[in-house]
Amino acid sequence: GWLAPALAVPVAASLWTLPLQLLHFGVVPLYAVPANLLAAPLLTPLTLGAMALAAVAVLVPPLLVPLLVPFGWLAAWLLRLAHSVAALPLAQWQSGRPLPLLVLLFTLALLGLVLPGLGRHWRRLAAGLGLGVLLLHLLLLGGDQLLLVHQGEGGPARDLLLARHRGRAALVSSRADGFSCRQAGQLAQGLGVARLDWVLLLDPVAGADPACWSRLAGRVVAYGGGAAPLAAGQRLASRGLAVQALAMDSHALRLQLGRQRWLLLPDRQSLASWRVGQTATAAKTSAGTVAESVWLGVRPRPADHRALLALGPRQVWLSGPGLTGAPLPRGWQASGRSGALTAP
Repeated sequence: GWLAPALAVPVAASLWTLPLQLLHFGVVPLYAVPANLLAAPLLTPLTLGAMALAAVAVLVPPLLVPLLVPFGWLAAWLLRLAHSVAALPLAQWQSGRPLPLLVLLFTLALLGLVLPGLGRHWRRLAAGLGLGVLLLHLLLLGGDQLLLVHQGEGGPARDLLLARHRGRAALVSSRADGFSCRQAGQLAQGLGVARLDWVLLLDPVAGADPACWSRLAGRVVAYGGGAAPLAAGQRLASRGLAVQALAMDSHALRLQLGRQRWLLLPDRQSLASWRVGQTATAAKTSAGTVAESVWLGVRPRPADHRALLALGPRQVWLSGPGLTGAPLPRGWQASGRSGALTAP
């Protein structure tokens, strides 16, 4: 009985905010309730003390500085407690961001379980709905997916191409700066991936914080000693996820994602290299069929456009705005100046 009042507020807060946490962050804090119980003795004096200090600051300003010392200690203990809980194993379950429809269904299931006055029949239906939503979300997480995020406003263009296969993922990034690394971490978290298999950085300028990328992935391949990350023919691979360099003088790549094949042409040089035939074999798989899809990190010129139409890929992704003065051909998509494209 004595524990119920202390538990009521953190449990209610966790339950009612859980759908929003899943929708926006794809993370479930597993220790939220015990952490709030431990923090409660510190929160009350800090809250009431802050209100009292506001009055002191107005009425007796000279007393404010000495009175701040004990509250500074309380704030430091609270911060230390938060860091300690966050450092525990499984402090956050990266569940991935569910589809909005699944979040809505989960909210209805949650309401059916926590609202008072509902009969046993309704609670059983709510429990079944919640279990169904969980199973469907896990099934979607286990599928293959390719996600392109393009940032082209307010500075140099950045492209992140994240491939996910059966719950694991790998990344190709056109930039190695800290902003791209943080964005890659947010993408991985939103997809429910705790750690990437590998990261390929195509930026010849090293990032200011290389350790950021190392924290994201088991292996990071980048420029070193002026040499490209991958030489022609070299592969960077994990099970179901692989990327292969196709030329010595460009970043032209071939990506394997499960059964999908993508030709990656991130810049003008790689597109030109492919155009003159140095990477013509990249348009075909080992079975001799046409590559399924192509990603272009630059807008194609008319000659490039005709060459791509002749190739006949199933999909063409353009980073940035679409073609000027003409609608995109069938199967072509453009991310816009800053946007995202996704393919299951």
